[in-house]
Amino acid sequence: MANHKSALKRALQNEERRMRNKTTTTKIKNIVKDVRLAADKESNETILNKINQAQSIIDKAAKKGIIHKKNASRKISRLAGLVKSTTA
Repeated sequence: MANHKSALKRALQNEERRMRNKTTTTKIKNIVKDVRLAADKESNETILNKINQAQSIIDKAAKKGIIHKKNASRKISRLAGLVKSTTA
């Protein structure tokens, strides 16, 4: 563990950020999984709803710096391609 007061504070801040980022990345994983499962089973309206929700969550994570901008773009693009292929 850290020995200096500033190093202790920095360690606490890093832990708080890590936990916050972890919840967001878990949300991303879950919504991506929901979209993939919905693409197999559910109706077009439900799929479009879920992909819009996924895009919103992924964009917000990229905006906050939790995931890289290009990583977010790639995830959204792949989901959109999947949805397009299943709805067509």
